[in-house]
Amino acid sequence: MQPTRNVKAPVFNPITGAIRALAMDAVQQANSGHPGAPMGMAEIAEVLWRHHLKHNPANPKWADRDRFVLSNGHGSMLIYALLHLTGYDLPIDELKRFRQLHSKTPGHPEYGYAPGIETTTGPLGQGISNAVGMALAEKVLAAEFNRPGHTVVDHHTWVFLGDGCLMEGISHEVCSLAGTLGLGKLIAFYDDNNISIDGHVEGWFTDDTPKRFEAYGWQVVRDVQGHDPVAIEAAIEQAKAELTRPTLICCKTIIGAGAPNKQDSHDVHGAPLGAAEIDAARAYIGWNHAPFEIPDEVYAAWDARTKGASLEAQWNASFAAYRVAHPELAAEFARRTAGELPAGWDTHVEAVLARLIDKAETIATRKASQNSIEAYAPKLPELLGGSADLAGSNLTLWSGAKGVSKDSGGNYIYYGVREFGMAAIANGLSLHGGLIPYTATFLMFSEYARNALRMAALMRIRQIFVFTHDSIGLGEDGPTHQPVEQTASLRLIPNMDVWRPCDTTESAVAWVCAIERKDGPTTMCFSRQNLPFQVRTSDQVSAIRQGGYVLAEAAGNKAQAVIIATGSEVALAMAAQRTLADEGVAVRVVSMPSTNVFDRQDAGYKASVLPAGLPRIAIEAGSTDGWYKYVGLEGRVIGIDRFGESAPASELFKYFGITADAVVQAVKSVL
Repeated sequence: MQPTRNVKAPVFNPITGAIRALAMDAVQQANSGHPGAPMGMAEIAEVLWRHHLKHNPANPKWADRDRFVLSNGHGSMLIYALLHLTGYDLPIDELKRFRQLHSKTPGHPEYGYAPGIETTTGPLGQGISNAVGMALAEKVLAAEFNRPGHTVVDHHTWVFLGDGCLMEGISHEVCSLAGTLGLGKLIAFYDDNNISIDGHVEGWFTDDTPKRFEAYGWQVVRDVQGHDPVAIEAAIEQAKAELTRPTLICCKTIIGAGAPNKQDSHDVHGAPLGAAEIDAARAYIGWNHAPFEIPDEVYAAWDARTKGASLEAQWNASFAAYRVAHPELAAEFARRTAGELPAGWDTHVEAVLARLIDKAETIATRKASQNSIEAYAPKLPELLGGSADLAGSNLTLWSGAKGVSKDSGGNYIYYGVREFGMAAIANGLSLHGGLIPYTATFLMFSEYARNALRMAALMRIRQIFVFTHDSIGLGEDGPTHQPVEQTASLRLIPNMDVWRPCDTTESAVAWVCAIERKDGPTTMCFSRQNLPFQVRTSDQVSAIRQGGYVLAEAAGNKAQAVIIATGSEVALAMAAQRTLADEGVAVRVVSMPSTNVFDRQDAGYKASVLPAGLPRIAIEAGSTDGWYKYVGLEGRVIGIDRFGESAPASELFKYFGITADAVVQAVKSVL
């Protein structure tokens, strides 16, 4: 099948033939996958990876390596072939196990499986979003650490993306911001093959993509013949010469190039070619080798280990000179790159908590969150904040915050109204290393960012999501802004820790746990309304880290029931305890700011907090379903399982029956 568009067909050779052969063989053996993109982007990949990509296969975590992101992650055999051919620890047996259980070559690239995979891609548009974050990290770190005569942060972020990525709305969010911030070391290749799964895209995608990116402030290299190495080389050189704008290289390609009867059609997009077509393709591209067989001379042509070792050695020498000239900066860079916390961190935290306990403030937990940032950020220059146009409501700014701009670095990003893009960019910031990003919006609008939150959890990366206005306590803005099911659903995301603190102390501890956590993201849900300070012993303060603890014991340690609460409802639980005590009913109050963390505790600790045999009541101004695992079928849950209303917060809590009196009656009903 010949292409109908003005696309120059490739001149096939063994170097690119290796990519095409590995892609079609692996997909065929797995009996599933996407051979079209790897075969169609083979020439682009060859020019970039053999002549421009700065990397060392022997050290995939080299700090100043270029980052490569395959945003069209369904074409995963492209990156697996590249990693294998260039010398990464990804043997041919792993390519033979493409899409099989526990292989290093899953259906879409997954961070943490094969070395050299910088991020998990597959949900279209999020790869380019992560790449914007990586390029932004490079910009911020370069501004912070580079000094005249000593450039220790200097690398590019390269992205492959397709029509699907550009159709997704998130690409508009992040590419717009990338242009505004002038991310000149971000270079994206648009695989313009005119095909998606449903067929030729003219029926649903007719954007003038180059013009769109020019409007964002990008340099656009138009109409590059994507199978012509000379044209690709020229486009890359033009992109690298532009230092103040990101670049989009628009490559006209033939999807599945090399499959003579299926190329340039959706038939080659997402299904094996079939034995007959693979035989025809081998003849068509001149590849006379058995499946998964790569000649030694082809391996030699691709091998990047010697060059990569030399590049890293040059950087190491430069960094050694930097260490002599700027020892403190070099030590800080090494610490940050390793993801370690600064010396004296524990002592600093203890001092912060002591001050908070001494002040005993009654304030909104969103304000308590801001106070925590103010206390911790001077000790943690790696904290990189941001909000989706709600800094004054989320209270994410602090006295030392400096906005990142096109012309300067900083430690705070004004993301604009881009919740999804913000969260996905922050994923890229975290993946790059050297920074701990925190982002913020209203809890209700976590819905806009949901898939990026899930991806952070899937990759188990260090990410902090700040969500304020956490319940019907939001008040007059009404049900469109009042989260009901959001906290509960966030708790269901594997690897996500969700915190809903009740006062200044719990808020500060939640921040500490989020900062210290290295094996996954953390969500924190904060109130708009003021919440009273709760008095604790030092042991209780320490116990906050365990996610749930006894905040107030029954008189004489003879509890007849247990009340479990989070966030703003802890105050209601404490008020109910006092009322019940006056009536001769002794109850224990358990504050459970993080059910996820509490669930990870050992059975003995959990039993000490929630003793068997005592009836239990749970109270939270949100969806009730998740609490029944703690109270059982005989217990009661006070919450809200419908949408809210527009009214002052105090009226709403009464209207929905989320009151201390309701807790009192619930306790009596289970005794």
